[in-house]
Amino acid sequence: MQLLIDKELNSDDKILKPDFNSKTGRELLAFYLQAKFKQILAFDKKRENPVFKDVNPAFISNFTKRLINNPSKRLLIGITGESASGKSTICKEIQNVIGQLNMPVCVLSTDNYFNDISDLIKKYGSFDNLTDNGYDIDAPENFQLDLLIEDLQTLSQGQDVMAPKYVPNGTGISIPKAQKISSNKIVVVEGIATMYRNVKDIFDVKIYIETQEDIRRERFIKRAEAERNQNKKNALKQWKYLISAGRKYVIPCREFADLVLDGNSDLNYFDQILEYIYTITNNFQ
Repeated sequence: MQLLIDKELNSDDKILKPDFNSKTGRELLAFYLQAKFKQILAFDKKRENPVFKDVNPAFISNFTKRLINNPSKRLLIGITGESASGKSTICKEIQNVIGQLNMPVCVLSTDNYFNDISDLIKKYGSFDNLTDNGYDIDAPENFQLDLLIEDLQTLSQGQDVMAPKYVPNGTGISIPKAQKISSNKIVVVEGIATMYRNVKDIFDVKIYIETQEDIRRERFIKRAEAERNQNKKNALKQWKYLISAGRKYVIPCREFADLVLDGNSDLNYFDQILEYIYTITNNFQ
């Protein structure tokens, strides 16, 4: 991929920068991007470990049409996948690389839109007791999906929002309007609720991260013990639930994705793909 970047930067065969304020200019850019995106996919397909596992055939056309018809709308990227699939890691890479390229980006986690269940936890004595009694925390109805949709629509139109903050300490507390999310040019949203119900319809790019179950299990156990101070027995109990919830709620969302990415892919290579996309969209005469 670095060869493609260098070739693009050093090429004398560049198009004149289109006038993005005109529809004709945006149509020229869309045609150009379609060709370049296909080049990326063709290059990736030849690799021993490609990052793109699946691509919606209509994605490139639909995405470029959106750029033509609604250029002022913020670019919303939704990232989902099962627990420990690597969605947070990919999200951070996107944020870091885009930030290094001096493009304004913000990140929103849908985990902050869990319902406040503090009263239920008090009633049952603990979070574990609550889930042992059948509370299915990852179910769509246990998220504030209407509020999430409202906030995403507001962000897409260029307005900042005050998002809730879910406190992940076992208390089940959700603090309303606790954190400011800026409506930057690019808004990256990650979490299992990203493609629940009508939430998915708001995104310009829908990404599903897919990773082998044994790799995810190892990641999850390590994270539970190192970052969340869980013992292995408790972590394995939670893992068993997450496997069941993933099959029920998350895996079905794969079919809605524009791009399915390998969550165990080489991050340096992924960074180069992002850098190349930036290069082709900013490297004109």
